[in-house]
Amino acid sequence: MKRFALVGSGVVAGFAAAFMLFPVAHGATDLSAYRQLDLFSDAFERVRADYVHPVQDSELVSSAIEGMVSSLDPHSSYMDAKAYADMKIQTAGEYGGLGLEVTMEDGLVKVISPIDDTPAARAGIKTADFIAAIDGVPIQGLALDDAIAKMRGPAGSRITLTILRAGTKKPFDVALTRAVVEVDNVKYHREGDIGYIRLPFFNEQTQAGLERAVRDLKRQIGPGLKGYVIDLRNDPGGLLDQAVGVSGDLFNGGEVVSTRGRNPDDTQRYDARGSDITDGKPVMVLINGGTASASEIVAGALQDHKRATIVGMTSFGKGSVQTIIPLSVGNGALRLTTARYFTPSGHSIQALGITPDVQVAQGDENEAADKLERESEAALPGHLVGESAAKKAPATIIHAPAGKKFDDFQLSYALDLLHGKSAVKSAAAN
Repeated sequence: MKRFALVGSGVVAGFAAAFMLFPVAHGATDLSAYRQLDLFSDAFERVRADYVHPVQDSELVSSAIEGMVSSLDPHSSYMDAKAYADMKIQTAGEYGGLGLEVTMEDGLVKVISPIDDTPAARAGIKTADFIAAIDGVPIQGLALDDAIAKMRGPAGSRITLTILRAGTKKPFDVALTRAVVEVDNVKYHREGDIGYIRLPFFNEQTQAGLERAVRDLKRQIGPGLKGYVIDLRNDPGGLLDQAVGVSGDLFNGGEVVSTRGRNPDDTQRYDARGSDITDGKPVMVLINGGTASASEIVAGALQDHKRATIVGMTSFGKGSVQTIIPLSVGNGALRLTTARYFTPSGHSIQALGITPDVQVAQGDENEAADKLERESEAALPGHLVGESAAKKAPATIIHAPAGKKFDDFQLSYALDLLHGKSAVKSAAAN
């Protein structure tokens, strides 16, 4: 009782001060908010006193905060002290787990993207898969951060996920072994006279990784280097400053992205700093339905500045800004949506995504309209509504030639474009 008495006395004191001050300063609206807190306090006490078994005060409060925040949109959430510490480890570039970027939809965990060379990617988990159970225990109704915590664990430990996949009639189990997930591994290699660079995630090492890749590819290929392919497919995003830094390495000055929040004064513009480390060589950027957030910012900036040709399929459409707000009590934090992203031309990414300059299907999409819709921000319940956009005529989508097999048709198409060839002869369009 002591903890509750102290909390209660603080609330009462706060109410007393509020009732004295707010009629003058803020009016009836603020008083209404404080009266709603009376409702919460009453419900809290009833649950605490009458529930079938005792529940920790901290558990009730954490659940209440999580419910309040997660009901706002799919990307806002409450992190307790452990979840907050885990988040900081992840953005630093290494953690123990499976390598999945996920969100919550209809009470299930939905995969936005598996991260390259992680247990999840090697096991064949795909964008738009749903995780229905962890080690045989259904996760319906579990908070997203709690589900993520259950998927993490010591490297070498085993876990079984039950997967629901569009086009598959029954759920199926996937057994995985957790590993140390390193998400700073920018990958690159030469494709003849073209440099291929894969950015799997935007964390604290991404810009440095891109710069290292470009230096090494210049050395490997030499003066005959024709251009670069930047692969952002299934890149779930990450840190805004890294998106700005990567963009600044690919064109000379100008706006990368702007954010617009609740009030006009909240608008911020982020400009490229530095210069084009590719020496103006042609750039192709690959995107798909798993390209989200920070990776969409880069694709949008390069497209608007006409610095790159965007190839692939429309991106996920996560155009909202989440701010991490540490809380003064309990060492937790809020992940709160505070603004929307806009490309330099003023295009809202939210629920719309980046439309490629050249729409090229990889082969497994087959453009089933309902499937493409599911692999997007716009399909998430409670998503922020995007800005209205001018309607465009349906674009031609290019498919691999019938009867021919490609390890990576989108990449092959981009390489041919860089070489000035008729991109992948006999490719079909519809």
